[in-house]
Amino acid sequence: MIVVPPALLAEIEHAAGTAYPHESCGLLIGTVGTGGDIAVSRVVVSPNVSKSDTRDSFEVDPQIQFDLLRELRGRDERIVGHFHSHPDGPARPSERDRAQAWEPDLVWLITAVGETGPAETAAFLLDPGTGHFKPVNLRRQA
Repeated sequence: MIVVPPALLAEIEHAAGTAYPHESCGLLIGTVGTGGDIAVSRVVVSPNVSKSDTRDSFEVDPQIQFDLLRELRGRDERIVGHFHSHPDGPARPSERDRAQAWEPDLVWLITAVGETGPAETAAFLLDPGTGHFKPVNLRRQA
């Protein structure tokens, strides 16, 4: 399960609406409990630096990730996942997402967004055995 406070989920969905019709993206900071539950404590929005069409691809700015890794060194918090949006698409991983997934321990939050704004946000983990995503229970909790 992944627990995301409503204010942070609102920040993710706001980024999706602001970036529309392009994909938004960023990183999730938090902790992993002994049972594997993930608690998000902060989100860091990134510019989408994809060299492909940003209406259907994303890339988090590597400098943001490096800076966060340095900042979090020696702390309980770590990068626990990332988020991005699917403009005019569903809140589920695409084939492009699967092709770019190389860190199976990171959660993927995907927000479906259209002209009227964000519609749904869902969470997924990559199953390293099958190479496919599996849904993760997303709990909105303060």
